[in-house]
Amino acid sequence: MEPRAGVSKQDIREQIWDYMESQNIADFPRPVHHRIPNFKGAARAAEHLPRLPSFHTARTVKVNPDAPQKNARFFVLESKKTLLVPTPRLRTGLFNKITPPPGATKDTLRKCATSQGVRSYSTPVGLDSRVLVDLVVVGSVAVSEKGWRIGKGEGYADLEYAMMVTMGAVSEETPVVTIVHDCQVVDIPEALLEGHDITVDYVLTPTRVIATGCQRPKPTGITWSKISCEMMEKIPILRRLRERERQAGKDVTLQDELWHPSSLQKVPPSTVTRPQHEPGLEDDSVGAAPGSLEGEGPPRAADIYVGNLPRDAHVSDLKRALRELGAAPLRLTWQGPRRRAFLHYGDPASAQRALSCLQGLRLGTDTLRVALARQQRDK
Repeated sequence: MEPRAGVSKQDIREQIWDYMESQNIADFPRPVHHRIPNFKGAARAAEHLPRLPSFHTARTVKVNPDAPQKNARFFVLESKKTLLVPTPRLRTGLFNKITPPPGATKDTLRKCATSQGVRSYSTPVGLDSRVLVDLVVVGSVAVSEKGWRIGKGEGYADLEYAMMVTMGAVSEETPVVTIVHDCQVVDIPEALLEGHDITVDYVLTPTRVIATGCQRPKPTGITWSKISCEMMEKIPILRRLRERERQAGKDVTLQDELWHPSSLQKVPPSTVTRPQHEPGLEDDSVGAAPGSLEGEGPPRAADIYVGNLPRDAHVSDLKRALRELGAAPLRLTWQGPRRRAFLHYGDPASAQRALSCLQGLRLGTDTLRVALARQQRDK
């Protein structure tokens, strides 16, 4: 089965999913659409894993938590290697270490390798654990003999790998393996690949072991310009990694970060500006009259109200928090004595994205009240 000419990644995904369902290749859970598809013969494909030289020498193996990799997880545990499994959607961290009970039998190890076992026998691995991963096993929807891979479209495998690079857990030499059905091995146009896409070194199917010899460079870290504000909100560990990268002097501008040096808007001459400037929020309006935004009339749909500021808060504290969340506005109106501020964005859509990022924002011990300024005025 080969993809049609001029296809997109999503076209290839749909073609694979449809084929696996129509030919009854798919296995539980079904339907396999929008999943890393489980398939009949997954156990047989996984049997190739312990025979790989890179498996023999590995001490720590990271395996994704999807159903077709269940037997790969079992072989890692049976070989008394350290098994790391990413946390679902990375919500609570990056890895969990699966620790079977003392004296575990094969049946117990098989249970540990299931999704339920992963939940029951796991302990979180912290960001500062200095873990080194010797082998990475990922799931795929489609993969080519050249080692080019397509996932289910949510980007978590690519992000997990990039985060491991950022942590120093993997390097360019760390082998990457995927386990798929033969029908999932297709030609993938190189034009579809992006810099953040992970490639694979070995493809294991029920009938073949493909050493791809892939020469395309793997991701060298997190591509922050591909990370959205929404993703930063959902994955707390990303915030810590971003701050580390920022302190190392790297560019950590997000995909939908609203400030760009070339698009700063100057404050009208009627406003009073603070003498101290910080890059990213060049001008600050201060001391607006009660109920107004510095003489600009009613609040716009692109303005956000921030209330319950700590009494000792400084405008720099708020700016720093906004930048860390990727929600820096074009301009900020500071009303510290009234314990509030207004954030001015370029358009309502930008304000809505920022509003989503700012929910639960804290300065010190205080949780701030955040709402669209127009709604706050109506209240």
